[in-house]
Amino acid sequence: MSDPQSAALRLEGVSKSYNEGSAGAIEVLRGLDLTLAHGEVVGLVAPSGAGKSTLLHIAGLLDTPDRGRVVLAGRDLSGASERARTIARRRDLGFVYQFHHLLPEFSAAENIILPQLANAVPQRAAEARALALLDRVGLAPRAAHRPAEMSGGEQQRVAFCRALANAPQVLLADEPTGNLDPATSDLVFGVLMGLVRETGLSALIATHNLDLAARMDRVVRLEDGRLRDA
Repeated sequence: MSDPQSAALRLEGVSKSYNEGSAGAIEVLRGLDLTLAHGEVVGLVAPSGAGKSTLLHIAGLLDTPDRGRVVLAGRDLSGASERARTIARRRDLGFVYQFHHLLPEFSAAENIILPQLANAVPQRAAEARALALLDRVGLAPRAAHRPAEMSGGEQQRVAFCRALANAPQVLLADEPTGNLDPATSDLVFGVLMGLVRETGLSALIATHNLDLAARMDRVVRLEDGRLRDA
């Protein structure tokens, strides 16, 4: 879609196998290639067990490929140290999961402040950004509420804000509306897409919902360890 050399994220020839004991090595990803352009939103669809989570973990520097390269913002991090990978995750990547994973003992605002403090953002600046993000998703009045005091859709919107707290270049989302009813899912997905478009970041969003996938720039399908245009 754009010059791959200027891509936000590139996976080149990525392969990954797991040893399943007596069954031997199971090859999950087979020389997979993916280019995510700056500002591009790509939907990832896959049958259950096809390796979607493995792909997202490798793209998010949470796992390493057996072969191939992971290039984030022009930097090849395939052989980087764990410290370098941690710094890259903290600064350049945002993660959203099917379940919100908010810290229950902290308020909505505090859940967004904490990752910024871990990234050495001053307290006041972190507080201001948290409130600005909550306002952007219509949750400013809920800033002091803990997760248990919020609905599922509200919790997931807070999770979106947390993922964007450190202004990442790439957002990785694994079934971000999978735990919500259809009406709430549609609403929350619209909020997510609004945030992505406003901030201009790139996003790889895994979903089983083909209607939601159709609202993205393009869709790729993971089958037999490789990606194909859907």
